[in-house]
Amino acid sequence: MTSTPRKHTLRAAALVASAAMVAVAVQTGSATAQPDAATGATAVALSAQQRVTAIKSAQADAAVTAQKIGLGGQEKLIVRDVIKDADGTVHTRYERTYEGLPVLGGDLVVHEKKSGARTVTKATEAKIAVATTDAAQPAAAAKKSALSASAAEKNAKTQAQAAPKKVIWAASGKPVLAYETVVTGVQKDGTPSELHVVTDAKTGAKLFQDEAIETGTGTSSYSGTVPLTTTKSGSTYNLTDGARGGHKTYDLRQGTSGTGTLFTDADDKWGGGRQTAAVDAHYGAAVTWDFYKNVLGRNGIRNDGKGAYSRVHYGNSYVNAFWQDSCFCMTYGDGQNNSNPLTALDVAAHEMSHGVTAATAKLNYSGESGGLNEATSDIFGTATEFYANNAADKGDYLIGEKININGDGTPLRYMDKPSKDGASKDYWSSSLGGVDVHYSSGPANHFFYLLSEGSGTKTINGVTYNSPTYDNSKVTGIGRDKAEKIWYRALTTYFTSTTKYAGARTGTLKATADLYGANSTEYKTVAAAWTAINVK
Repeated sequence: MTSTPRKHTLRAAALVASAAMVAVAVQTGSATAQPDAATGATAVALSAQQRVTAIKSAQADAAVTAQKIGLGGQEKLIVRDVIKDADGTVHTRYERTYEGLPVLGGDLVVHEKKSGARTVTKATEAKIAVATTDAAQPAAAAKKSALSASAAEKNAKTQAQAAPKKVIWAASGKPVLAYETVVTGVQKDGTPSELHVVTDAKTGAKLFQDEAIETGTGTSSYSGTVPLTTTKSGSTYNLTDGARGGHKTYDLRQGTSGTGTLFTDADDKWGGGRQTAAVDAHYGAAVTWDFYKNVLGRNGIRNDGKGAYSRVHYGNSYVNAFWQDSCFCMTYGDGQNNSNPLTALDVAAHEMSHGVTAATAKLNYSGESGGLNEATSDIFGTATEFYANNAADKGDYLIGEKININGDGTPLRYMDKPSKDGASKDYWSSSLGGVDVHYSSGPANHFFYLLSEGSGTKTINGVTYNSPTYDNSKVTGIGRDKAEKIWYRALTTYFTSTTKYAGARTGTLKATADLYGANSTEYKTVAAAWTAINVK
């Protein structure tokens, strides 16, 4: 059996009468602003094999590194990623263990210059130490607590995925011995659930919970002529993108589990019926891949050149889409009455960006870090929409503007003034961590808009925005291209699992200094944009 990538274009039939007729542009983006070459701090592109070699080398030196940065003898480092800059600086991201137990919230990044000078960014500054690794509470008690937590979320069909495992909880307060239990099930809206629950192994108290299935919504399905890359196998063609890590697109046929059936076609002319959603999902994945590679230099979601996969036609009248890191896959529902699949470009870009976050900073999907996680997906979803350069669906700073989920033509979220949706927050406050992550993302979205476009009234691609500031200051934007690169570098180099808004300010300022210099206009504007949303 042979399998050869094949590029072509196709016509996707409209799914519903209200679907926008879209002629989607080829997958190329306009030129982007480049960082100041004098800093030498741009990351160099590593091939998949070079990245593997760098990780293996760093792991071989991990014990020495642990000693150099002052970790205790019971702690070990596990390498997750390595970034190398043009000036010779190496950024190595680690997870940590203590007496063989995973340390949740113990992740860190070691930044080592060519000269040997070294700094460390840690998720926690607390010393990792516990009196004993023998649990006072039985694992059964942790399982019961976790099942109760899932029930409190109104999840159905719940069961513990495996026996609770002992961990060190260090993401907040003094590190303690704990259990982590993963409870699977189904959320109220039909989304799968993978609820991670952490309980104190001494007292049994619940310390933290985190939903691993990261959800969001996007535009309605596209129609028009779009480019795809498929693979020929024998006498038929299938939706495998050999040019982008082998990304595949499957049909779940209204099921809610498994991989589904790979889409195939006899004549390589796709569209109509069940294929239409697959066309949009496959295309959206390709454009998102191209954005990350051509604009940010990232080779796939994990930066290892390997594609994820997409599943369409999930469930019955499921009005959402989600990223699931455990399967490394993207899943789309068909919308209300199974008539409007959520399979367009900004859905793919938003959800696949959750995968990028999981592969880099691994921002906890709760509290302020959860808001930053969601904002990251909104930011790069927006950036990908602009990158597509689609004349019929122009880039904008509106999230989910095509699905009309509110019934009045308004979008889900607004980046210029997030509170316009009635729930999101415009500015940071001490209570932000208690807000749903889709709304605590508001200040970071607002920051990105201000950094890109500035405050006040402005019309872009036919949409009028009016962005306020917390202190009534005036912010002059530096352009979206630079803002994208700053956020991406901060995410991949300085953010950790526990980063909050104050840490995001610090991380983006460091990233800006790397790219443009600490005395640059860009650096001053990043600081001003954070102040404008009350992060000082």
